Amino acid sequence: MVDVIKITLWGEELGALSWDSQKNFASFEFFPSFLNKNQDVSPIHMPIRSSAKKIYSFPNLNQDTYRGLPGMLSDVLPDDFGNRLIDQWLALNNIPKSKFTPLDRLCYIGTRGMGALEFQPAKHIGQAQTTTLEVDKLAQLAEKVLNTREKLELNLSETEHLNELIKVGTSAGGQRAKAIIAYNSTTNEIRSGQAIAPHGFEHYIFKFDGVNDTALGDPQGYGRIEYAYYLMALDCGIDMEKSLLFEEHDRAHFMTKRFDRHGNNEKIHMQTLCSIAHFDYKSPGAHSYENAFEVMRQLRLPHSDAVQLYKRMVFNVIARNQDDHTKNISFLMDKRGVWRLSPAYDVTYSYNPSGIWTSMHQMSINGKRDDFTLQDLIAVGEKISYKSHKEAIQQIIDVVSNWDYYVQKTGIPKSQGDTLAKPFRLYL
Repeated sequence: MVDVIKITLWGEELGALSWDSQKNFASFEFFPSFLNKNQDVSPIHMPIRSSAKKIYSFPNLNQDTYRGLPGMLSDVLPDDFGNRLIDQWLALNNIPKSKFTPLDRLCYIGTRGMGALEFQPAKHIGQAQTTTLEVDKLAQLAEKVLNTREKLELNLSETEHLNELIKVGTSAGGQRAKAIIAYNSTTNEIRSGQAIAPHGFEHYIFKFDGVNDTALGDPQGYGRIEYAYYLMALDCGIDMEKSLLFEEHDRAHFMTKRFDRHGNNEKIHMQTLCSIAHFDYKSPGAHSYENAFEVMRQLRLPHSDAVQLYKRMVFNVIARNQDDHTKNISFLMDKRGVWRLSPAYDVTYSYNPSGIWTSMHQMSINGKRDDFTLQDLIAVGEKISYKSHKEAIQQIIDVVSNWDYYVQKTGIPKSQGDTLAKPFRLYL
């Protein structure tokens, strides 16, 4: 187990992170050489301008979310599905889970994380090769991982597939089963996305369809639903990366191009709202869309980005995407140190009236998480000086009102489409 690790960004040494096993939190310090760069990687809580000889630690942040790390670094840690995979890797290698610190998990991610931060010493988990993936076998194993807390009992073939799933499935965030892949649209071939993408391949995030976590209760066909929402969002003027359906047997897996990669392999620094502002995504209602707009002003984002987030907010309200927490808003920084709002992601139906999380929106709007009126949306539009906010609201209502078109286009069963449409807020 490691006590100190080094963090790099674009091949340059950024800083060092140490772990206090007694107090259960980490301390971070920028390397002096990095402070001379115009790359403010964590401008709100660890700003470059005041970081000389300063050691950062945040022991009061929620341990369940930040694991004792500064937000900038906790963002790279795996979420639910990735942690389940790491736990299986620990079991396979007879490593006690209690001895594996957040620093060990960062080293396990190594160079494979979302965004551009890399961690040394990286743990060896096998050769980073762009091997062809057997999607059906990985999907079956992903479901086993989601619904088994103990060490899996596997045959030799399944163990080999689990090792492959561990390599491609640990670095993508979120609860649902995902993989980091390289995709060739000409040949329809899928390879591991943890190495440099070969010619003709692009980096995608692949979401397994029909992989049921009993806690979430996602039905098979979730991929088609997310694809329908992607098409609706585009028609509402919402920026998203190119997304596709990958069909195999009776499943349709949703896949979306990675926005933290430029071209085939150049990495882009990324921070979620949860990490950059320390807005805990596991505290529903603690933060608002208005708070998000204020963070955007602090990052000096252009007004066009505020308009983008406003459209996403309205779309989430109208189309019932109530899993709109602070990890589902991200920002990207280029090598000049300029921040922008990332394309939208995780845009899909998410509403369970009896659920703990999605019975209401995760972020509030005009002081509310439910029972919105048109005036609530108008009030936020006026606060951000968006002159065409009423037209944007009407455009989104018109698009979502045409839900049946997207149901037919994506192959969602009509009965399922009708059920999903019932709680849409088209009355606003």
